[in-house]
Amino acid sequence: MTFLRSGLFMAWFLALTLVMAIIFLPLLAGPRKTAAWMARQWARATLWGLEVFCGIGMRVKGAAPKGGVLVASKHMSMWDTLALYIVLDDPAIVLKRGLLYIPFYGWYLWKATAIAIDRSAGAEALRQMTRRASAVLAEGRPILIFPEGTRKKPGSAPDYKPGVAGLYGIFKVPCVPVALDSGRYWQGFTKLPGTITLEFLEAVPPGLKRDAFMPLLQERIETATAALLRPQG
Repeated sequence: MTFLRSGLFMAWFLALTLVMAIIFLPLLAGPRKTAAWMARQWARATLWGLEVFCGIGMRVKGAAPKGGVLVASKHMSMWDTLALYIVLDDPAIVLKRGLLYIPFYGWYLWKATAIAIDRSAGAEALRQMTRRASAVLAEGRPILIFPEGTRKKPGSAPDYKPGVAGLYGIFKVPCVPVALDSGRYWQGFTKLPGTITLEFLEAVPPGLKRDAFMPLLQERIETATAALLRPQG
């Protein structure tokens, strides 16, 4: 039954993505906000299908931040990007440049949300992030970053990269940590029924030194994530 339900969701996801990408293709020539609107509808429809076909719902704990802040989230599955894009107010998402080369999907990412970085560029990658992030914050929009740079299975050892500290130090804005447990239910192709929790944690105030900021950020995210993953009952 799980395999069948997961397959039905995958069929829904692929059909939805293809149809919406083609229908709304002209939006790529218009304003960014129009493409962002389409991206939100796509994310909502995807999560609707996830609930209908796989029985996976979501709940949000804590208050989603507003305005020009840095949001640093645990990353376990594609669900994280979809849910946070809906819950946050028009965020810009820091992601690897290679994603922009995916037909349709990458084009909309570029137009609607992306602060794309080339991970092979070393220090230049941080400069790329800084230039784009400056424009986003000036618009009063949040920046979403996954500090580990890739998806992690539940229980994996943390591996936080310095990019989040670079942005935090340069722009002197609060950083809101996010914990979640999506990896418990979204396991690649397999989707297990349940309710995913997305939790906004206490913000780290601006102004901390890097050697104080990084341990604090990691401790808050990892502690809260471990609590969400702990067996219930």
